[in-house]
Order: sequence, then structure tokens, then C-alpha cells
Amino acid sequence: MEFKDLKKKNSEELNKLLNEYKSELFTLRFRNKTQQLDHTHKIKQVRKDIARILTAIRQSELEQEKGRK
Repeated sequence: MEFKDLKKKNSEELNKLLNEYKSELFTLRFRNKTQQLDHTHKIKQVRKDIARILTAIRQSELEQEKGRK
């Protein structure tokens, strides 16, 4: 997922997406430990997507605070 797409979403959508990615990461890690995961690079991709989502959430929070002042 690209960051410019995330910037267009509201906070509810971002939080929902964050929960989905966190559960996917849990599943991937579990499958990796049980040696059922063929593409281990997916874990890294999901972690980066989670970081992008968290960055977008924080940016929107900062913009809202800036607007209040």
C-alpha cells in the first residue's frame, strides 16, 4: 500500500486497516514458526505497511492539533 493512498483515508478507516494488518502479521508469524509459510518476505512487507499506517495516523493527529491552535 502506498502512503499517498493512506493519506486520503480517515482515522476510522486507518484504524480498521491497522487491525487487519496486525492480525495478518500474527498469522504470518505463526505460519512461519510452524514452517508453513513459503514467502517469508511477506512479513517484512506487512511490517512496513503497519509503519506506514501508523505514520499516516500520527500525521493526521498533528494536523488536527495544528488546526486547533
